[in-house]
Amino acid sequence: MTYTARPLDAETWPAFAELVERNNGVFGGCWCIGFHKPHNEKDPAGRSNREQKEERVRTDRAHAALVLDAEGKAQGWCQYGSPEELPSIKHRREYDKDAPPRPDWRITCFYVDTRHRGQGVAREALRGAVEQIGRAGGGRTEAISEVTAGRTAPGRFLFSATVELFEEHGFTRVRQVGKHAWIVSRLIEPL
Repeated sequence: MTYTARPLDAETWPAFAELVERNNGVFGGCWCIGFHKPHNEKDPAGRSNREQKEERVRTDRAHAALVLDAEGKAQGWCQYGSPEELPSIKHRREYDKDAPPRPDWRITCFYVDTRHRGQGVAREALRGAVEQIGRAGGGRTEAISEVTAGRTAPGRFLFSATVELFEEHGFTRVRQVGKHAWIVSRLIEPL
């Protein structure tokens, strides 16, 4: 299968929305909005996660590499953004104990359609995100991901991908922040 990464924007929003709807709202209706706000913060206007995400995408406050198949149908994504855009992170308490230098960018979550897992969608999503970050000026980029070498980890729990995938793309481990979770980092050069 051939995949291509494109930026999530107003033009690709319909493909993103179709993928999320096809997968029952993703992670129980998250719509990949959770990292955009402090934990459990409610929208003051009472908008749904879908409405919040669409508004952020259309106002350039939500970024992702959206992965399309050969027919143009979205099969996954990798969300990234500035720390201001994505203030929530996993393992916050442990992270803050000895926080690394503030990144320019964070990669917070991935999603792959259940029928396309294990086919390179996450790999293409991360490649696309790195390229898009480079086109936006590059900079220090971090993620908190899971080590899977030597253990079985259910795919549905790997919404932050694997440390091994990040290492394939030039990221290095910075510090462990959970039983299997690591901060990984890379300086992405501007394109």
